[in-house]
Amino acid sequence: MKQGMEIGPDPVDARLGVRLAELRAEHGWSLGELAERSGVSKSTLSRAERAEISPTASLLNRLCGVYGRTMSQLLSEVEAEPALLVRAADQPVWEDRASGFVRRSVSPPHSGLRGELVEGRLAPGADIAYDRPPVPGLEQHIWVLEGVLDVTAQDTDHHLDAGDCLRLRVWGPTRFRCPGPERVRYALAVVLP
Repeated sequence: MKQGMEIGPDPVDARLGVRLAELRAEHGWSLGELAERSGVSKSTLSRAERAEISPTASLLNRLCGVYGRTMSQLLSEVEAEPALLVRAADQPVWEDRASGFVRRSVSPPHSGLRGELVEGRLAPGADIAYDRPPVPGLEQHIWVLEGVLDVTAQDTDHHLDAGDCLRLRVWGPTRFRCPGPERVRYALAVVLP
């Protein structure tokens, strides 16, 4: 790369920023109104809409809650036309570098369906807290494929080893932690209420 050349935003972040701005406009909200509804600062919202920052999982979760979408639905809206089959190499992957969280959308995206399958990976020591579900009453099935995962939901701690599966409905805060020493890989089935 030549010195002095700037690297533009990640293409997914750029499309995501455009979609976030569209959603805000569809609701007729100013940045201030969205900040009040989401608990996210106006400057952070503005920077995310302009793709100056790569939004974190926590930020997207807050915005999904305001807009009544799951994260997969939002991310599918910035992808190409949905297909019935998505090959492993073509499954969209999104990374929250700040937290060590990698999310692969396994299911072919479709905004009209209630269920979806996601692969999650957390680095050792990664700790992600969501203050609310994107959709209250969201049903989740968390199946650990490799490693160990600690999940807190409804003030109850769950320790999951490889092969364990936890089913719950999410009404309030949740927390996903990888106690290590190795990464955790898990399948997350999400069903809208």
